[in-house]
Amino acid sequence: QVQLVESGGGLVKPGGSLRLSCVVSGINNIDELTMSWYRQAPGAPGKQRELVARLDRSDGNYADSVWSRFTISKNVVRNTVYLQTNSLEPDDTAVYYCNTIIGPRTYWGQGTQVTVSS
Repeated sequence: QVQLVESGGGLVKPGGSLRLSCVVSGINNIDELTMSWYRQAPGAPGKQRELVARLDRSDGNYADSVWSRFTISKNVVRNTVYLQTNSLEPDDTAVYYCNTIIGPRTYWGQGTQVTVSS
């Protein structure tokens, strides 16, 4: 059974940084997978989740809103995907979710809260 577990969120001041982690279990090697990070702003449970970053093999793609501030990477030995977030802004406040698609199924983690506030 494939599971994604995020961690690393927290409260940070504007301009600060956090590294989010997503551990993938139930898969021997994540190297072949396309891994993504999404986020959902607070108070908007029905709002569509925003794609923040996607890693396809070694190619990273980013939303315009996070370009040059966020970096997605992976460690295939640890079956872990990371999202390094720098120069955080209040508008980055959201629950961040890890995501992958395997065949017909879409998998999500439980999310990790990032709050940017002074």
